[in-house]
Amino acid sequence: MATIDRIKYDSTSDEILVFKFPSEELKLGSQLVVNQSQEAVFVKGGKVCDVFPPGTHTLSTGNLPLLSKLVNMPFGQQTPFTAEVWFVSKTVKRDLRWGTKAPIPLIDPTYNYPISVRAFGRWGVRVNESKLFVREIVGTLGMADSVKVLEYFTGEIQQRFSNVLAGFFVREKVSIFDANNRLNDLSAASMAAIRPELQRFGIELVNFNVERVSIPEDELARMQEVLGRRMEIDQISKSTVGPAYTTMRTFDTLQAAASNPGGATGAMLAGGLGLGMGVGAGLPLGKQAGEAMDARPQSPETAKNDPVGRLQALKQMLDSNLITNDEYDAKKKEILNGL
Repeated sequence: MATIDRIKYDSTSDEILVFKFPSEELKLGSQLVVNQSQEAVFVKGGKVCDVFPPGTHTLSTGNLPLLSKLVNMPFGQQTPFTAEVWFVSKTVKRDLRWGTKAPIPLIDPTYNYPISVRAFGRWGVRVNESKLFVREIVGTLGMADSVKVLEYFTGEIQQRFSNVLAGFFVREKVSIFDANNRLNDLSAASMAAIRPELQRFGIELVNFNVERVSIPEDELARMQEVLGRRMEIDQISKSTVGPAYTTMRTFDTLQAAASNPGGATGAMLAGGLGLGMGVGAGLPLGKQAGEAMDARPQSPETAKNDPVGRLQALKQMLDSNLITNDEYDAKKKEILNGL
């Protein structure tokens, strides 16, 4: 194979981080042309030998001292030799995209509830140590394709961002629902955690921005349902139920009973509602149903000091599927312990 007299690489894309010159058959006296914002790194047997800055260089034993020792080249001759030449881009890559591939499971510190989130943003890097970059990326990881290199670092970003995200909400005592109001703080915390990892490879993290944190729609709907139920339970357990709330829940119970004609109350209600009873008949019906289900409203002070009434109300909530069995057992135990 013929030796190369001129070694040069003109980048065709701003996303190229590293490019390997296609031929390894070189010779002393060849012209090495390194463009602005580039550095050329010579590698022999997996060992980084020499680094050349921008400019035109005539290869000689004088400017290839480490390589000369490895191949034992005579001084002053156009000796052929084999070596890899890697061109490393030194330009800043600012508009790189990152995003979580899968939702990140977290515990909301405000509501103490598990929920998953996704996040998206942009990041920017610059190779500031070409020798270290080529040695770690090409030599250690065996990656020569710029796309794969960026994919590797995107994966590293996702992993570290997940840890930062979980710790950030706990440390700052911020609900996940307020995440998009704290994007600047979250971006700064993420950048501080990710920067040291990239420095190991000779890469400077120029910018890291979290642009959006989102909750999947199904997760959001489920959390809203659970939180709504918790609010209802908290209202009742604190005995702060007002007449309007009692009336609303009584009507819900009437509807549930009317749809279940198996019981006596259900049969009476189903028959009454089925006949299209008017407003005048609604008052005695409400009174009869309230007496049948012991749903008479009490003052807040009376309800607070009446464990029997609280237990009856709790049982009615369970029967109406307003609370779960676990919630019923926990609240029942709390009431009994207070006797």
